[in-house]
Amino acid sequence: MKVMHFHFGKDGGAERFFVHLVNALAERGVEQTSIIRPNRIWRHEIKDATRIKESQFRNLSLDRLLLPRKVMRMAQRDKPDALMAWAPRASELMPAYKGCIKISRLGDYPPRLSYFRNTDCLVCNTPGIAEHVRKLGWKRDIEVISNFTSTERVEPISRAVLDTPADAPVVMSMGRFVPRKGFATLIEAVSRLPDVYLWLLGDGEERDNLQRLAADLGVSERVRFAGWQKDTRPFLAAADIFVMASSHEPLGNVILEAWAQGTPVVSSRSEGPQWFMRDGENGLMVDIGDADGFARAIELIANDRALGAALAERGHETLVSQFSKEAITDAYLRLFASKR
Repeated sequence: MKVMHFHFGKDGGAERFFVHLVNALAERGVEQTSIIRPNRIWRHEIKDATRIKESQFRNLSLDRLLLPRKVMRMAQRDKPDALMAWAPRASELMPAYKGCIKISRLGDYPPRLSYFRNTDCLVCNTPGIAEHVRKLGWKRDIEVISNFTSTERVEPISRAVLDTPADAPVVMSMGRFVPRKGFATLIEAVSRLPDVYLWLLGDGEERDNLQRLAADLGVSERVRFAGWQKDTRPFLAAADIFVMASSHEPLGNVILEAWAQGTPVVSSRSEGPQWFMRDGENGLMVDIGDADGFARAIELIANDRALGAALAERGHETLVSQFSKEAITDAYLRLFASKR
C-alpha cells in the first residue's frame, strides 16, 4: 500500500500525532511519501518511515504555484492508494487525481468547505467536528477516526532538572503559547496555590506576556518555562497533575499523553474533552477561564493522592479502550483500501 501525505503544520499536538501515525503505518508495511515544511524539529522522527520532500507552500512563495502541479505528477507516477492532506491549508494542494481515495484529516473546525474541492472523504478526529462539517453542507464521505498516543511508560525526569523541590506539588501543561490555550488562566490559578510549582512546556507568541503575568502575580519563582522538548513523556511522568485550560480544543491529545504516563488530568470544558472525559471519573473538569475553579481542582488532587491515582487509572482505561494504536491504525488502513 502507498500513501502520500501533505502536512504543513509547525510544532504541536497535531504534529505529534502525524509522527505517531506515519511511524505506525510504516510498521504495517505502508510505503509513504510526506511533503512537509523545511526545518521541522520532528523531521528526524519520521525519516526512516517515509520519503520526505520539503516545501514552504506559503501564499507568497513560488511553491504555491508550482507544488500542485508537482504533486499531480508524483501521483500519476507513483500511483498511491491514498492521498492524505493534514488540515485545510494542505487540502488546497489536493490534486484532481482520480486513481485513489483523497482524504483530508481535520483536527479542528474548518471555517468553510472551499478548501476541500478535490477531497473525497473528511476524516474528523471527533464527532463534534464531523457534525460541524455536515452543518456547513458537506455531502461527501465522513469518517470519525481519533488520535492515539504512545502508551509506553517512561522514567520521570529528576525535578532538579527544572529547579523544583522534590516534595512540591507539580502541575504541568504544554502546547503552543497562544491565547486559546489558556496558560494565563493556569498561571492565575497557580498564583492562588502558594506551594504549587508549574511547568510549562512549549513556546510561542504569548511567551513574553505569560512571563510578565507570572512576575506581576509574584509567582515567577514557581513557574518554569521549559521550552519545546523532544520527548515530553519524562516530564509528564514526573508531574503530579496535568492541566489543560484551553478555551477551544477540538480533541486534546495532550490529555491522552498525560494518561499514558499515569498522570491525573484537570481540563477545561472545551469541545474535545467533553466528548471523552467524565467529570469526577477519569478527570476533573472546570469551566473555561475559571482560574478559581482550576485552583480548587488542582488543590483537591494535590491533597488527595488516592483521588489522583483513581482518576489517572480510569483515564488510562479510557485511553486504552478508545484511543489504541492498533484500532486507529486499522481504521486508517481500511479507509486507504476502500477505493483501491
